Amino acid sequence: MKQLMIAIKATLLLTVLTGLLYPLAVTGLAQVLFSHQANGSLQVVNGKTIGSELIGQRFTKPEYFHGRPSAAGNDGYDGLSSGGSNLGPTNQHLADRVRDDIKKFRAENPTYTGPVPADLVTTSASGLDPHISPASADVQVARIAAARGISADTVRQLVAAHTEGRQYGLFGEPRVNVLALNLALDQSVRK
Repeated sequence: MKQLMIAIKATLLLTVLTGLLYPLAVTGLAQVLFSHQANGSLQVVNGKTIGSELIGQRFTKPEYFHGRPSAAGNDGYDGLSSGGSNLGPTNQHLADRVRDDIKKFRAENPTYTGPVPADLVTTSASGLDPHISPASADVQVARIAAARGISADTVRQLVAAHTEGRQYGLFGEPRVNVLALNLALDQSVRK
């Protein structure tokens, strides 16, 4: 009976420590030290939440940069269904989708004649990647400048200003957050 009481007390103590106090302490510290990140890195414009810096979303209008295609959910960009398509390189469905995405890109960007950057026609592992490569942003500049009636140089300056380098100068590749760049476009046009 003595062993049982010790086990019950230890279970209660560990439940309170690891199930209540530790999570509350970590949540409290996160809210104090990293409030923006702890709350999902949400972007708010005029009091309305329009998205997260961490989750890609569909942009289809010609005056906005378009992100990577998404395989998350039936229609893509479904945060509750994060995941890649898991289609292999020899899968005909994947080849057809990439071919169709290239045709769509060419139709939307008729003045661009170079090779289409791979990240504009391939999905990420999560299907929700919010970034594109600087090259993918650059190939869309002419379309966006024409649609907004601004100079291509102005759009390129915004791309350069929103290009993030390698993490810690070492990991990953330079990238552009599509939501942040599109918000900057909207703000620059209003000025």
